[in-house]
Amino acid sequence: MTEQGPPSPPPLAGSRRDPAGGPSADLATPPEEQEAPRPPAHWEADIIAADGGTVHLRPICPEDADGLTGLMERSSDQTRYLRFFGPMKRLSDRDLYRFTHVDHSDRVAFVVLLGDQLIAVGRYDRLPGTADAEIAFLVEDAHQGRGLGSVLLEHLAAAARERGITRFVAEVLTQNARMVRVFLDAGYQASRSYEDGVVHLTFPIALTDDSLAVTHEREQRSESRSIARLLTPSSVAVVGASNDEGKVGNAVLRNLLEYGFDGPVYPVNPNVRHVRGVPAFDSIEAIGDDVDLAVVAVPADEVAGVVESCRRKRVRGLVVISGGFGESGPAGRDAERRLVAAARASGMRVVGPNCLGIVNTDPAVRLDASLAPQVPGRGRVGFFAQSGALGVALLERARSRNIGLSSFVSAGNRADVSGNDLLQYWATDPGTEVVLLHLESFGNPRKFARLARSVARTKPVVAVKSGRHGGLAPGLAGTSVAVPEQSVAALFTSAGVIRVDTVAQLFEVGMLAAHQPLPAGDRVAVVGNSTALGVLVADAVLDQGLTLAHEAPVDIGTGGSPEQFRAALQAAVDDDGVDTVVAVFLPPLVRTPPEEYGRALCEVSVGSAKPVVATFLSAEGFLPELTVPDAAGMPARGSVPSYATPERAVIALARVTEYARWRQRPVGTVPELPDVDEERARAIVHGALADSPAGRPLTDDEALALLGAYGIPLLGTRVVTDAEQAVAAADAVGYPVVLKSTAPWLRHRTDLGGVRLDLADAAAVRAAYAAIPAGDPVIVQEMAAPGVATVVAVVDDPSFGALVSFGVGGVATELLGDRAYRTLPLTDLDAAELVRAPRAWPLLDGWRGAEPVDVAALEDLLLRVARLADDLPEVLALDLSPVIVGPANPWHGGRSLVVAGGTARVGPPTARVEPGARRMRDLY
Repeated sequence: MTEQGPPSPPPLAGSRRDPAGGPSADLATPPEEQEAPRPPAHWEADIIAADGGTVHLRPICPEDADGLTGLMERSSDQTRYLRFFGPMKRLSDRDLYRFTHVDHSDRVAFVVLLGDQLIAVGRYDRLPGTADAEIAFLVEDAHQGRGLGSVLLEHLAAAARERGITRFVAEVLTQNARMVRVFLDAGYQASRSYEDGVVHLTFPIALTDDSLAVTHEREQRSESRSIARLLTPSSVAVVGASNDEGKVGNAVLRNLLEYGFDGPVYPVNPNVRHVRGVPAFDSIEAIGDDVDLAVVAVPADEVAGVVESCRRKRVRGLVVISGGFGESGPAGRDAERRLVAAARASGMRVVGPNCLGIVNTDPAVRLDASLAPQVPGRGRVGFFAQSGALGVALLERARSRNIGLSSFVSAGNRADVSGNDLLQYWATDPGTEVVLLHLESFGNPRKFARLARSVARTKPVVAVKSGRHGGLAPGLAGTSVAVPEQSVAALFTSAGVIRVDTVAQLFEVGMLAAHQPLPAGDRVAVVGNSTALGVLVADAVLDQGLTLAHEAPVDIGTGGSPEQFRAALQAAVDDDGVDTVVAVFLPPLVRTPPEEYGRALCEVSVGSAKPVVATFLSAEGFLPELTVPDAAGMPARGSVPSYATPERAVIALARVTEYARWRQRPVGTVPELPDVDEERARAIVHGALADSPAGRPLTDDEALALLGAYGIPLLGTRVVTDAEQAVAAADAVGYPVVLKSTAPWLRHRTDLGGVRLDLADAAAVRAAYAAIPAGDPVIVQEMAAPGVATVVAVVDDPSFGALVSFGVGGVATELLGDRAYRTLPLTDLDAAELVRAPRAWPLLDGWRGAEPVDVAALEDLLLRVARLADDLPEVLALDLSPVIVGPANPWHGGRSLVVAGGTARVGPPTARVEPGARRMRDLY
């Protein structure tokens, strides 16, 4: 039962399992006379294996001959038998040459490396004259069961698709059940046949929803396990531990010891015998037992040597608190890249550098490998902060509000471990119910959108994104991705992320999401003992777009008793017309202790399926009288969060209500669209790029053909270069017509004479042509019937990917920036929301007695544009303006919507292309 591939026997065997059937072309030329072809750079990748460790994958090269020989020698007889269908002991020189010399096209091979040791190899060989290729693997015994065969299959399939191969074939001995499962579980539709103890499998390798789902599921498991290895170590070494209380190494060691880590802690300092009373070691390699996690707190120039020692010690993860890397400039960024590359190649993930550290409050672990003077208690909130310097303040803010955490990670420069990795971990962590993110930048925004959308379906994700008006945070240039504000807003909206504006709101929303149920609707009841406070709450409710359940707040008066307070709260909770209760309380004029009112409020909350929030004594956090303690003494579900002001309570409630609405919304589907000719459109785009590989705007004819291939309704259009051609074109499309200059500065400018409307005959066409500034071709177009002008566009951000935007046309909306955005892919529900999102939506919905426009036609157009953008990532910009939409009843040839103008620009694809094979974030 070994994870080995289908047989590909020694070359020249001429058997059915030898795709070449004899000597290959690369054996015809002596090695010294043959120039080795170069594989594409993107075929090389760092990979997280199924157990959470890291390995490096790259195309094979001639220098791998010794590594391949070593792999054969370390493999068992059974492993070699299952791979080669016979007792192959070693490869001959001729075999070794053939296996290590490939053309990276018809013959492709990838190797997997751990450090400098080759531990697995996979290859495909195209069957001559076909689009089929035979595939084979060999994985070292010690590394079987780590999912390396599946990783090799994904990367070989991606490479094969690039080379025009559409199908893989494999032959596997029937006793090699593990390898058969690798193929059958990959998400492809494999056909099987059996002959003489051999399973013959054939399967197409085109990406499908099933194969992508399998890839994402495996990615989630492996990335989650890699973070679990960091957060649940059995032993920790502090490299740079010191007896000097002013040193970072002293603080980390003190926190580990005082927090009660459930495992051995090893100080590493060659200059002392003990640190804080614990025996110290000269180096990490001098430690006699295994070390799972190393916390590095030495000067930057010493970190590389520590990483090498950790490699030899087989440490599983690093937390690099040391600064002086990417935040310090180009030289530091280069050192940071080398640090992470060396760690990954040795199987280690890296938190940092320049980070605060990590915390796991699980009583079975009790890990505080951080610089924070104090950390919050055990709770259900996972917290990620990018900034190391700000992390201490963030943790203190959480602790002061009595917000319990499940785990905390400060990523610092985020050279390796990022927020995406933590989302993968928290997605399935049973101890985490709410995720808080403090983000300064995105490493892979498209992946973040996919992960956040998945997590948010079951767990609230609350995020504050700094740098909304200033791009990258200072010191992070070159290491982070600057995403335009419109992209961030669209990303969070589409993914269901609860976006907040401040760190205070991050914790205020987190308190509510972690300890109260989600509201079923937006109807809010206000109960309290202060009319003034009640009115403030009512105003805030309306300001935040929520609905007051009652005409006025329920006021028990300043002299109301705890029993009256409880009764009023219970009545609100029991009211079927109420979704949420906001309680406001000021100290009573009578001498009844406030704690009695707090207990009444808490008792009602515990028995309620509706959320209850409070402004209680103008204090914030979980007050003792509002808290239901869990076994660890931390606030449990039913505890009532208190906010310092009514407005802050309602803002938190509004954010959670919006999230609850998103979660209740169906997922939506990406519909199949008729009349789409993707191949025709692809030929247009690739033809343009063949002329201009760096990219260029499409001509008007190319743009019209591209839009037509996706069934986008266009007005009859001709491009002409003289007056008589204009008249002939007008006769062809039918009067009345419009003339438009193609000059960019005149294209939509009626005020500058670039557009001439409602031309009823040949004489009017000649006169209009003469009046348009000469020098550029002119468009002759049929006149659209009256309707509302709208604008649809695709906006591509090099780091983020594509957004579809929509807005109502006109100077006012352009001036106000009244555009709505959504990320790809666009579902039917996304399209419906996008049409209705601009503030000018009433103009489309029958404003002042006008007939409503055909909204369904607009939604269909948005779906077609989104499909075009998703199919063709080379289309970097697309602008349809104006899109004229009228009433739903047919007009102007039976069309209620027509596109009167469009431009497009193509170029090399950017971040919209998400790789089909698993890989870690590339090092910058």
